[in-house]
Amino acid sequence: QKTDDSPVFLGDGSLAGVPTPKLHQRGLRSVIKVVDDRCLVFDPPEDSPVHRFSRSVVPTSKKVKDQVFAFDRVFDENTTQSDVYEGTTKNLLDSVLDGYNATVFAYGATGCGKTHTITGTAQHPGIIFLTMQELFEKIEERSQEKTTELSLSYLEIYNETIRDLLVPGGSPAGLMLREDSNQAVTVFGLSSHHPKNVEEVMDMIIQGNEYRTVSPTEANATSSRSHAVLQINIAQKDRNADVNEPHTMATLSIIDLAGSERASVTKNRGVRLTEGANINKSLLALGSCINALCDKRQRAHVPYRNSKLTRLLKFSLGGNCKTVMIVCVSPSSAHFDETQNTLRYANRAKNIQTKVTRNVFNVNRHVKDFLVKIDEQMALINELKAQQRDAEKMFYAKFRKQCDKRESIAREGVQRLRAAYEHSAPERQERITTMKKLKAFERRIAILTAWLAAFDAVCEQRNEHARQADLGAGH
Repeated sequence: QKTDDSPVFLGDGSLAGVPTPKLHQRGLRSVIKVVDDRCLVFDPPEDSPVHRFSRSVVPTSKKVKDQVFAFDRVFDENTTQSDVYEGTTKNLLDSVLDGYNATVFAYGATGCGKTHTITGTAQHPGIIFLTMQELFEKIEERSQEKTTELSLSYLEIYNETIRDLLVPGGSPAGLMLREDSNQAVTVFGLSSHHPKNVEEVMDMIIQGNEYRTVSPTEANATSSRSHAVLQINIAQKDRNADVNEPHTMATLSIIDLAGSERASVTKNRGVRLTEGANINKSLLALGSCINALCDKRQRAHVPYRNSKLTRLLKFSLGGNCKTVMIVCVSPSSAHFDETQNTLRYANRAKNIQTKVTRNVFNVNRHVKDFLVKIDEQMALINELKAQQRDAEKMFYAKFRKQCDKRESIAREGVQRLRAAYEHSAPERQERITTMKKLKAFERRIAILTAWLAAFDAVCEQRNEHARQADLGAGH
């Protein structure tokens, strides 16, 4: 049972996955000095005062190499997996999505950390995980404009036999290499899978690594005895492309080479010795191809057919491909010769120049392709109609909700007015009664006022007659 702490992805020689050994035990020393991110020194002289004094007192006949090597990027022992990914592979992703082929492969002696760099561990995922994680993110970012189809295959080359690592139990018989009219090399019968996310990819890699040939040797307890090749094929076209509009197709290959080894170091016998011989044979063929590609006089004939590995890497090395070679070396003087040979190998390989072109295909569609295109367009139309219906339903529901709210407010206002009117009815009736009483009082007051005026007039008239009568009696 695997746990989060177990080295799930761990494979060949994960030097970065274990504590760094102390090099100065029993005369061991570091033979690599990193000057900067582009330059290193192999077998530098010791700078300590003790060593300088010992050389002056007891001169030694052996001289240090003190060789300077310059590369596109140099990483020291403190570099993280993310640093390696960003410095080697990250810049290839946009090119792959634009239709350019790309290859990343790790090379080095057995036990130098190639598989750790390519696959990594659960705690420190390698280039495969980091690449696929960002690749899916970029595909999602382009999903509105581009339709992308991603497929992958995973194989190993063991003793010059190609096996499918994604077939349960491993493919029983060896698969054959085929070349098409454009001399592109493909593996006939290799299974193709379509993962939807990075988790599915890593499940496939874990499954494939369980089928991969790994055996202990004297140099490495978990030595990969085969070359592992992960091929990621990406086809893209515009989402609204016309029928005859071209599309792009690109392949990203991530390769974990088996480690070069010497029988005297590994102490291999029997099957392990045969495996090592085949590993060295394919790597020697790879070196011959690199030498031929670097030499303009030999470039006319590059011996790709000397090994199935070189046939598979034909376009990665000298064809239409952007290629990154990650070289893993041990800084210990115990691996002096292996480190020196690996650095020379890498120094030679960096001189290879490839001519990269974009893979654009003009598709001449037949009736069947037109029918497929029509079905796709009909599906898109139906989807848009469904979206339109949903939008109309949503708009109508929102409009109806607003109307209901307005009607509710209006009804509530009318009810309030009606309630206020009904509540004020007694007061209005009281006012009407009071007004009627006031008008009755006003009429009575007017009548009384008229009567009083008439009475006053009669009284005044009588008084006038009385005064006149008194005046007549006096005379």
